[in-house]
Amino acid sequence: MPFQKVQPEKLSQGIIRQIELLILRGILRPGERLPSERELSERMDVSRPSLREALADLQDRGLLTTRPNAGVYVADVMGSAFAPALVDLFSRHDEAVFDYIAFRRDLEALAAERAARLASDTDLQVIATIFTRMESAHQKRDPSDEAALDAQFHMAIIEASHNTVMLHMMRSMFDLLRQGVFYNRQMMFKVRTTREALLDQHRAINAAIQARDPAAARAAVEAHLGFVETALIEQGRAARNEAIARQRLDHETTR
Repeated sequence: MPFQKVQPEKLSQGIIRQIELLILRGILRPGERLPSERELSERMDVSRPSLREALADLQDRGLLTTRPNAGVYVADVMGSAFAPALVDLFSRHDEAVFDYIAFRRDLEALAAERAARLASDTDLQVIATIFTRMESAHQKRDPSDEAALDAQFHMAIIEASHNTVMLHMMRSMFDLLRQGVFYNRQMMFKVRTTREALLDQHRAINAAIQARDPAAARAAVEAHLGFVETALIEQGRAARNEAIARQRLDHETTR
Protein backbone atom coordinates (compact mmCIF):
# COMPACT_ATOMS: atom_id res chain seq x y z
CA MET A 1 0.00 0.00 0.00
CA PRO A 2 1.48 3.42 -0.97
CA PHE A 3 1.06 5.03 2.43
CA GLN A 4 3.81 7.18 3.89
CA LYS A 5 4.49 8.65 7.28
CA VAL A 6 2.75 11.98 7.84
CA GLN A 7 5.36 14.68 8.21
CA PRO A 8 4.78 17.79 10.31
CA GLU A 9 4.06 20.73 8.03
CA LYS A 10 6.84 23.23 7.62
CA LEU A 11 5.98 26.59 9.13
CA SER A 12 6.55 28.31 5.78
CA GLN A 13 3.88 26.09 4.18
CA GLY A 14 1.32 27.25 6.72
CA ILE A 15 2.21 30.86 5.90
CA ILE A 16 1.93 30.16 2.16
CA ARG A 17 -1.47 28.52 2.52
CA GLN A 18 -2.83 31.45 4.56
CA ILE A 19 -1.67 34.10 2.07
CA GLU A 20 -2.90 31.99 -0.86
CA LEU A 21 -6.39 31.84 0.66
CA LEU A 22 -6.42 35.59 1.28
CA ILE A 23 -5.63 36.18 -2.40
CA LEU A 24 -8.07 33.51 -3.59
CA ARG A 25 -10.92 34.97 -1.54
CA GLY A 26 -10.20 38.49 -2.72
CA ILE A 27 -9.26 39.79 0.73
CA LEU A 28 -5.77 40.62 -0.53
CA ARG A 29 -6.31 42.49 -3.80
CA PRO A 30 -4.00 42.90 -6.82
CA GLY A 31 -1.63 45.80 -6.19
CA GLU A 32 -2.17 45.76 -2.42
CA ARG A 33 0.95 46.15 -0.28
CA LEU A 34 1.63 43.57 2.39
CA PRO A 35 2.61 44.74 5.88
CA SER A 36 6.32 45.05 6.58
CA GLU A 37 8.26 41.87 7.29
CA ARG A 38 8.46 42.73 10.98
CA GLU A 39 4.76 43.51 11.31
CA LEU A 40 3.70 40.48 9.28
CA SER A 41 5.86 38.07 11.31
CA GLU A 42 4.40 39.48 14.54
CA ARG A 43 0.80 39.30 13.31
CA MET A 44 1.22 35.73 12.07
CA ASP A 45 3.37 34.77 15.06
CA VAL A 46 6.10 33.24 12.91
CA SER A 47 9.84 33.65 12.62
CA ARG A 48 11.17 36.06 10.01
CA PRO A 49 13.28 33.35 8.25
CA SER A 50 10.15 31.21 7.80
CA LEU A 51 8.23 34.24 6.54
CA ARG A 52 10.99 35.10 4.04
CA GLU A 53 10.95 31.52 2.76
CA ALA A 54 7.18 31.65 2.26
CA LEU A 55 7.24 35.05 0.54
CA ALA A 56 10.02 33.90 -1.78
CA ASP A 57 7.96 30.86 -2.80
CA LEU A 58 4.90 33.01 -3.49
CA GLN A 59 7.02 35.41 -5.57
CA ASP A 60 8.50 32.53 -7.56
CA ARG A 61 4.93 31.43 -8.40
CA GLY A 62 3.90 34.92 -9.49
CA LEU A 63 1.43 35.64 -6.69
CA LEU A 64 3.55 38.31 -5.03
CA THR A 65 5.99 40.84 -6.41
CA THR A 66 8.68 43.03 -4.83
CA ARG A 67 9.04 46.69 -5.68
CA PRO A 68 12.46 48.22 -4.95
CA ASN A 69 12.42 50.28 -1.74
CA ALA A 70 8.62 49.90 -1.57
CA GLY A 71 7.90 46.43 -0.20
CA VAL A 72 6.00 43.29 -1.22
CA TYR A 73 2.76 43.56 -3.18
CA VAL A 74 0.08 41.22 -4.44
CA ALA A 75 0.79 40.67 -8.13
CA ASP A 76 -1.72 41.57 -10.81
CA VAL A 77 -2.95 38.01 -11.04
CA MET A 78 -6.20 38.94 -12.79
CA GLY A 79 -4.89 40.15 -16.11
CA SER A 80 -7.59 40.59 -18.72
CA ALA A 81 -10.31 38.10 -19.47
CA PHE A 82 -10.02 38.98 -23.16
CA ALA A 83 -7.32 39.57 -25.74
CA PRO A 84 -6.63 43.25 -26.60
CA ALA A 85 -8.03 42.79 -30.11
CA LEU A 86 -11.32 41.51 -28.67
CA VAL A 87 -11.46 44.37 -26.13
CA ASP A 88 -11.05 46.82 -29.01
CA LEU A 89 -13.85 45.03 -30.88
CA PHE A 90 -16.12 45.31 -27.86
CA SER A 91 -15.54 49.06 -27.67
CA ARG A 92 -16.65 49.55 -31.29
CA HIS A 93 -20.00 47.76 -31.26
CA ASP A 94 -23.17 48.48 -29.28
CA GLU A 95 -24.11 44.81 -29.39
CA ALA A 96 -21.25 44.06 -26.98
CA VAL A 97 -22.51 46.74 -24.59
CA PHE A 98 -25.93 45.19 -24.23
CA ASP A 99 -24.55 41.66 -24.08
CA TYR A 100 -22.29 42.86 -21.27
CA ILE A 101 -25.25 44.31 -19.36
CA ALA A 102 -27.21 41.08 -19.83
CA PHE A 103 -24.22 39.12 -18.55
CA ARG A 104 -23.95 41.40 -15.51
CA ARG A 105 -27.67 41.18 -14.86
CA ASP A 106 -27.53 37.37 -14.73
CA LEU A 107 -24.33 37.10 -12.68
CA GLU A 108 -24.94 39.99 -10.30
CA ALA A 109 -28.52 38.95 -9.61
CA LEU A 110 -27.14 35.57 -8.55
CA ALA A 111 -24.42 37.28 -6.49
CA ALA A 112 -26.97 39.46 -4.69
CA GLU A 113 -29.15 36.45 -3.97
CA ARG A 114 -26.15 34.58 -2.56
CA ALA A 115 -25.02 37.63 -0.57
CA ALA A 116 -28.44 37.91 1.06
CA ARG A 117 -28.05 34.29 2.20
CA LEU A 118 -24.33 33.92 2.82
CA ALA A 119 -22.88 37.33 3.68
CA SER A 120 -21.19 37.70 7.05
CA ASP A 121 -22.05 40.58 9.34
CA THR A 122 -18.79 42.22 8.21
CA ASP A 123 -19.80 41.84 4.55
CA LEU A 124 -23.13 43.52 5.26
CA GLN A 125 -21.40 46.38 7.06
CA VAL A 126 -19.04 46.93 4.12
CA ILE A 127 -21.98 47.10 1.67
CA ALA A 128 -23.90 49.46 3.97
CA THR A 129 -20.87 51.72 4.45
CA ILE A 130 -20.30 52.04 0.71
CA PHE A 131 -23.96 52.89 0.19
CA THR A 132 -23.73 55.62 2.86
CA ARG A 133 -20.75 57.05 0.98
CA MET A 134 -22.82 56.91 -2.22
CA GLU A 135 -25.49 59.03 -0.54
CA SER A 136 -22.87 61.58 0.52
CA ALA A 137 -21.34 61.71 -2.99
CA HIS A 138 -24.84 62.14 -4.40
CA GLN A 139 -25.34 65.27 -2.30
CA LYS A 140 -22.03 66.68 -3.57
CA ARG A 141 -23.08 66.03 -7.17
CA ASP A 142 -19.70 64.61 -8.14
CA PRO A 143 -20.25 62.16 -11.03
CA SER A 144 -16.72 60.76 -10.84
CA ASP A 145 -17.10 59.86 -7.15
CA GLU A 146 -20.56 58.39 -7.70
CA ALA A 147 -19.31 56.28 -10.61
CA ALA A 148 -16.35 54.98 -8.57
CA LEU A 149 -18.57 54.15 -5.59
CA ASP A 150 -21.06 52.45 -7.91
CA ALA A 151 -18.34 49.99 -8.95
CA GLN A 152 -17.25 49.48 -5.32
CA PHE A 153 -20.84 48.80 -4.24
CA HIS A 154 -21.38 46.13 -6.89
CA MET A 155 -18.00 44.51 -6.21
CA ALA A 156 -18.72 44.42 -2.47
CA ILE A 157 -21.89 42.44 -3.21
CA ILE A 158 -19.96 40.03 -5.43
CA GLU A 159 -17.36 39.60 -2.67
CA ALA A 160 -20.18 38.93 -0.18
CA SER A 161 -21.49 36.14 -2.42
CA HIS A 162 -18.45 34.04 -1.39
CA ASN A 163 -17.82 32.47 -4.78
CA THR A 164 -14.14 32.85 -5.63
CA VAL A 165 -14.48 32.11 -9.36
CA MET A 166 -17.27 34.68 -9.75
CA LEU A 167 -15.23 37.20 -7.76
CA HIS A 168 -12.11 37.06 -9.91
CA MET A 169 -14.04 36.89 -13.18
CA MET A 170 -16.18 39.91 -12.30
CA ARG A 171 -13.17 41.91 -11.11
CA SER A 172 -11.70 41.48 -14.56
CA MET A 173 -14.98 42.49 -16.18
CA PHE A 174 -15.31 45.58 -13.97
CA ASP A 175 -11.76 46.57 -14.90
CA LEU A 176 -12.91 46.81 -18.53
CA LEU A 177 -15.86 48.92 -17.39
CA ARG A 178 -13.56 51.30 -15.51
CA GLN A 179 -11.53 51.69 -18.71
CA GLY A 180 -14.69 52.79 -20.52
CA VAL A 181 -14.61 49.82 -22.89
CA PHE A 182 -18.38 49.28 -22.73
CA TYR A 183 -19.77 52.68 -21.76
CA ASN A 184 -18.93 55.80 -19.76
CA ARG A 185 -20.53 55.36 -16.34
CA GLN A 186 -19.80 58.97 -15.37
CA MET A 187 -22.11 60.21 -18.13
CA MET A 188 -25.05 58.46 -16.47
CA PHE A 189 -24.41 60.26 -13.19
CA LYS A 190 -24.43 63.68 -14.88
CA VAL A 191 -28.18 63.49 -15.60
CA ARG A 192 -30.14 64.56 -12.51
CA THR A 193 -33.17 62.32 -13.01
CA THR A 194 -30.94 59.35 -13.82
CA ARG A 195 -28.80 60.00 -10.73
CA GLU A 196 -31.88 60.05 -8.50
CA ALA A 197 -33.18 56.81 -9.96
CA LEU A 198 -29.80 55.08 -9.63
CA LEU A 199 -29.50 56.06 -5.98
CA ASP A 200 -33.00 54.73 -5.26
CA GLN A 201 -32.13 51.46 -7.02
CA HIS A 202 -28.92 51.04 -5.00
CA ARG A 203 -30.92 51.80 -1.85
CA ALA A 204 -33.35 48.99 -2.73
CA ILE A 205 -30.49 46.55 -3.39
CA ASN A 206 -28.81 47.43 -0.11
CA ALA A 207 -32.07 47.15 1.86
CA ALA A 208 -32.86 43.71 0.43
CA ILE A 209 -29.40 42.35 1.20
CA GLN A 210 -29.37 43.84 4.70
CA ALA A 211 -32.77 42.22 5.29
CA ARG A 212 -31.32 38.91 4.03
CA ASP A 213 -34.10 38.61 1.46
CA PRO A 214 -32.59 36.68 -1.51
CA ALA A 215 -35.59 37.05 -3.84
CA ALA A 216 -35.85 40.79 -3.26
CA ALA A 217 -32.09 41.23 -3.69
CA ARG A 218 -32.16 39.40 -7.04
CA ALA A 219 -35.16 41.40 -8.25
CA ALA A 220 -33.59 44.71 -7.19
CA VAL A 221 -30.39 44.02 -9.15
CA GLU A 222 -32.34 42.90 -12.22
CA ALA A 223 -34.45 46.06 -12.10
CA HIS A 224 -31.36 48.23 -11.67
CA LEU A 225 -29.47 46.80 -14.63
CA GLY A 226 -32.65 46.84 -16.73
CA PHE A 227 -32.82 50.57 -16.01
CA VAL A 228 -29.15 51.00 -17.00
CA GLU A 229 -29.85 49.25 -20.30
CA THR A 230 -32.83 51.52 -21.04
CA ALA A 231 -30.86 54.64 -20.06
CA LEU A 232 -28.05 53.69 -22.44
CA ILE A 233 -30.51 53.14 -25.28
CA GLU A 234 -31.99 56.58 -24.66
CA GLN A 235 -28.53 58.16 -24.47
CA GLY A 236 -27.59 56.55 -27.78
CA ARG A 237 -30.79 57.77 -29.42
CA ALA A 238 -30.22 61.32 -28.12
CA ALA A 239 -26.61 61.29 -29.35
CA ARG A 240 -27.68 60.16 -32.82
CA ASN A 241 -30.40 62.83 -33.01
CA GLU A 242 -27.89 65.47 -31.95
CA ALA A 243 -25.45 64.33 -34.62
CA ILE A 244 -28.18 64.51 -37.28
CA ALA A 245 -29.15 68.01 -36.14
CA ARG A 246 -25.52 69.14 -36.35
CA GLN A 247 -25.19 67.72 -39.84
CA ARG A 248 -28.32 69.57 -40.94
CA LEU A 249 -27.06 72.81 -39.41
CA ASP A 250 -23.69 72.41 -41.10
CA HIS A 251 -25.46 71.74 -44.40
CA GLU A 252 -27.64 74.86 -44.02
CA THR A 253 -24.68 77.10 -43.20
CA THR A 254 -22.67 75.90 -46.20
CA ARG A 255 -25.49 76.41 -48.73
